[in-house]
Amino acid sequence: MSGDSWLIITDEGRIGGMLSAVRQLGGKVTAVVVGPRGLADTVAAKGPDRVLWFAVEEGFPPEAYGTQVAEAAKTAGVRVVLSSDVPSGRVLLGMVAAQTNSAVVGSIRSLAEDGDSLLVGRSVADGRAVETLEVTGSLAGIFDGKDVDLPPGQPATVEEVPVRQPDGALRVVETLPASAESAGLLSAERVVGAGSGIRAKEDLELIRQLATAVGAEIACSLPVCDDMRWFESARVVGSSHHQIAPALYIAVGISGQPQHMSGLRDAKVIVAVNNDPEARIFKHCNYGIVGDLYKVVPALAEEFRNAC
Repeated sequence: MSGDSWLIITDEGRIGGMLSAVRQLGGKVTAVVVGPRGLADTVAAKGPDRVLWFAVEEGFPPEAYGTQVAEAAKTAGVRVVLSSDVPSGRVLLGMVAAQTNSAVVGSIRSLAEDGDSLLVGRSVADGRAVETLEVTGSLAGIFDGKDVDLPPGQPATVEEVPVRQPDGALRVVETLPASAESAGLLSAERVVGAGSGIRAKEDLELIRQLATAVGAEIACSLPVCDDMRWFESARVVGSSHHQIAPALYIAVGISGQPQHMSGLRDAKVIVAVNNDPEARIFKHCNYGIVGDLYKVVPALAEEFRNAC
């Protein structure tokens, strides 16, 4: 078993974070891209030592190449294999783990070496704590840390891996667009999130006015959907629903529970409005406003309108 690492990549999420994590271990880093050539080129520009590209044929999902990726991982004998938590990445990682007899760890935040062992920091208790595990063999893990903007480096060469056509046991038979609500939320640069600190449904008009002033989509926390029934599930942000990456997220009356915040890990700037100075969200935001949302939100909306 070598001291090298593999990153399994099927989309652009958390590439920098994963690369930064495995760089702490030394050894060479190979990005294994299962997807289009454009994705492979994007990954190569991030500066891994090597890029292996598995070209996906039209009509087949990345998961259909799992056996071939797992065989390549076993042949390479790498010590650490990471993927992000996207569904296709998790499936490929599982197949690699089975083929290589690796320890499987989810929610990885950090990696370090301790002699011949690996020290793996993972999130537990809904994100309220970080547990350190010792791994003595090879590791297959799902990365759950923050993404990292890496400085420009020397692009790696993209090496196309000869692939066999999948046997047809797994095919794409239909692709349907997401609902208009979901699609807008997932691509929005600005989002205003509504939480259970809002006292009545009619008070959502404050949220709508702020979203209009900001030019934002509206999202909500899970209780506002499931308990209060004020929004459809297409508007829920969190680990059980949507993960979004807006440039600006304004959280109004949201306490900051891990379930919700996990959907915001890639948000660039988070602004929180809450009347509880001890609210968990103030530990995760870039800017926090302690105050009555019924006074703060109209003032914010007015400032945005004046700025525009």
